[in-house]
Amino acid sequence: MILLDELTDKVIGSAIRVHKELGPGLLESAYQECLFYVLKKEGLLVEKEKPIPIKFEDVQLDCGYKIDLLVENRLVLELKSVESLNKVHFAQVLSYLKLGNFPLGLLLNFNVSLMKNGIKRIIN
Repeated sequence: MILLDELTDKVIGSAIRVHKELGPGLLESAYQECLFYVLKKEGLLVEKEKPIPIKFEDVQLDCGYKIDLLVENRLVLELKSVESLNKVHFAQVLSYLKLGNFPLGLLLNFNVSLMKNGIKRIIN
């Protein structure tokens, strides 16, 4: 099994590659499709639009929440293409981490001139 740090490095490298090829200014869905393709090509297990239920009073409820990309069943990727990230974006990732009991998430904003400035790590 690949270590979480190695997995994170691989994903960040792939996100940078996608950003270099496409540049900023596209819809989030374009980056999602391309990153999904690249990560699958790298041989990683990737799920797109992974439903995440909410557990309330011992009942699992499907409330329509979906993780943009889930890599190797443990790394949550939330993709954005926005002018700037705000607190609600971080809260969204943290909620997904808690609901799914995942250890780590990456908030990736592709609407930046340099991709490294659009990457935020969020730990559960």
